[in-house]
Amino acid sequence: MSDAVETTLNRTRVAAMVDHTLLKPETSDADVRALVAEARELGVLAVCVSPSMLPLRSVEMGDLVLATVVGFPSGKHHSLVKGAEARLAVDQGAAEVDMVIDIGAAVVGEYNAVLADILTVREAIGAGPVLKVIIESAALTDDAIVETCRVAELAGANFVKTSTGFHPAGGASVDAVRLMAQTVGGRLGVKASGGIRTAEAALAMIHAGATRLGLSGTRAVLDGLPDQS
Repeated sequence: MSDAVETTLNRTRVAAMVDHTLLKPETSDADVRALVAEARELGVLAVCVSPSMLPLRSVEMGDLVLATVVGFPSGKHHSLVKGAEARLAVDQGAAEVDMVIDIGAAVVGEYNAVLADILTVREAIGAGPVLKVIIESAALTDDAIVETCRVAELAGANFVKTSTGFHPAGGASVDAVRLMAQTVGGRLGVKASGGIRTAEAALAMIHAGATRLGLSGTRAVLDGLPDQS
């Protein structure tokens, strides 16, 4: 990576790419309020919470974007259930939806089923909300990553996303992000999520082609970056 490119990735610029995320099953309303307060302090783009935490009442969001997850974390929910969950989340204030595909279908090459799954959610929420498609890249071959990204684009997704962060196969990798970015060619965003805990890891993902980062340890990542270029 060149020094010229590196110096543009200061704390402020990286923060503007971050979905500050809290998806632990034991999360409380107080935890979400603390997440939002920290997100505003850190200057990130968005917060991502479980759909059961919506709507966010008595929470000062400021300019933060509100994101949620659908079919999380297994993806093995009926497509109609994912669609209903996504529609309810949007009705309750979510501007972005991160849906988990039927990973098993992608593993065995049933891409028409993956397409139908994504289309169901896209049709349920309409064209306005941002749709990010979680492909669980660590569980897929390179060929399956490419085909799943192509299907996501065909279905009208806005982003492809590496991981839930909950799969035993692992989270984001530089190689997967690079392959995803090459496949979508800038037509879709690429969200790297899962196991990104340091500034160095975050920068590696961005240089590989990530345009959004899903982070739970956001402060630690941002604290490792320069304040300005």
